[in-house]
Amino acid sequence: MENDPTSTPPLATPAAPVEPAPDGPGARRGITLPRTFAALKHRNYRLFFFGQLISLVGTWMQNVAQAWLVYQLTDSPFYLGVVMFASGVPVLALSLWAGVVVDRVPKQRLLIATQTFMMLLAFVLAADVFLGTVVWWHVAIMAFLLGTANSFDAPARQAFVVEMVGRADLMNAIALNSAIFNSARIVGPAVAGVALAAVGTAWCFILNGVSFLAVIAGLTMMNVKPYVGATSKESPVAQMREGVRYIWHHATIRVLIAIIAVSNVFAFGYSTLLPAFARDVLHAGEVGYGMLSASIGIGALAGALLIASLGEYQHKGRLLTAGNLLFPAMVLGVAFSTALPLTMGLLVFTGLGFMVQNATVNTLIQTSVPDNLRGRVMSVYMMVFQGFFPVGALLIGALAERFSVPIGAGIGGGVALAYSLYLLWRAPFVRQLA
Repeated sequence: MENDPTSTPPLATPAAPVEPAPDGPGARRGITLPRTFAALKHRNYRLFFFGQLISLVGTWMQNVAQAWLVYQLTDSPFYLGVVMFASGVPVLALSLWAGVVVDRVPKQRLLIATQTFMMLLAFVLAADVFLGTVVWWHVAIMAFLLGTANSFDAPARQAFVVEMVGRADLMNAIALNSAIFNSARIVGPAVAGVALAAVGTAWCFILNGVSFLAVIAGLTMMNVKPYVGATSKESPVAQMREGVRYIWHHATIRVLIAIIAVSNVFAFGYSTLLPAFARDVLHAGEVGYGMLSASIGIGALAGALLIASLGEYQHKGRLLTAGNLLFPAMVLGVAFSTALPLTMGLLVFTGLGFMVQNATVNTLIQTSVPDNLRGRVMSVYMMVFQGFFPVGALLIGALAERFSVPIGAGIGGGVALAYSLYLLWRAPFVRQLA
C-alpha cells in the first residue's frame, strides 16, 4: 500500500466547478439557514431532499418486508444472502458502464427514468404476494431487476448533487442525503414492523411504490441546466478505462474505496441476518425486527447530522478513522448479544460508526475528483458500496447457515476490525486527510 496520498497523474483537466447562480433557479435570495442545513438554500436541492425523504421511507419498508418474506418462505439465513446477492450482481456487472452513461447524459432525466422503473417493480412484487403466487426466487428476480436500475440510479444521484448545490455546499449536501436516508431508516422499519404484523408484506410493497411519486415529482419540478462532464469523442470503453486508471493511480481514492470494500464485504453482512437475530436469537418477532432496524437508523442519523454540522472541518481523516474502528467493533458486540435492549443500543453505535465512516469517505472522494470524471469515479464507489455488500451478505449468510447466526456476524466484524487496525498501523496518511 502506498503512503503517498497525492499521487495523481494528469489524466484529465478538471472542469469548471458547477455553482448555481445566487439568484438563479437553484437558490432563493436572502435565505439563511443553520450550517447543518446550508444546502437547503438551493431550491433544486430542497425538491430533491423532501422527495427523497418520502420515497426512502417506502424503500426501507420494502427492504424490511422483503427480508421478512424471504425468511418466512425459506427459514434459511443462506437464502437471505442469496436474494441480497441477486440485487448486487447487476451492480457489479454494470456500474462501470453506468458511470460512462452518467457522464454523457442529463442526470435529471436519467433519474426520472430509473425511479419510475423501481416504482413499477414495487407494484409487481405487491401483486405477486396478493395473488398468493410468490416464491423466494420471484423475490430474487425482483431484487436483480432493482439492482439493475440501481446500477444507473446510484451514481447518477451521487454525481447530481454538485449540480444542485455547487462545490461550496457539497459536503453538507452529502451529509444531509445521509440524514434523510437514515431518518427514513428509523421511520420505515418501525412502520414496517407494525404493518407486517397487522396487514402483511404486500401492503409494504404498495406503500413503497406510491412513495416514489414524491421523488419523481420533485425531479420533474426542478429547473436544472444539464451538465455533462464527458462529451469527448472517445469510445465508452476508452472513457471507462480512463476512470479506472484515474482511481488506480490516485492513492487516496484507491485506499478510500478499499475501506468501503472491506467494510461492506465483511462488517455490513450482519444486517442481512437481522431477521434471524430477531426471531431466533432474541425471540422478538416482527416488531422486534423493526426496532432493530430502526436502532441502526437512529445511530446513522446521529452520525449524518454530526457530519453535516461540522461544515468545513479540516480533520476529516480523524473522523474517518474513528468511524472505521467503531463500526466493526460494534458489529462484534451485536454478534454476541442475547438481550434485545443491549442489541438495540449496540446497533445505535453501529449505525453511528457506519455513517461517519461512509459519509466522510464519500466527501473526500467527491472533493478530490475532477468534474468530468465524477460519474465514472462515483460509479466505481457505488459498485463497491452497493455491489460488494451482497457478496458479503452471501458469505456471511453461508457462515451463519454452517455455524450459527452470531458466529457468522462475528467473523465478519472481526475481519473488518482487523483491517481497520492494519490501516491504523500501515496507512497513517489516512488520519491526516483534510
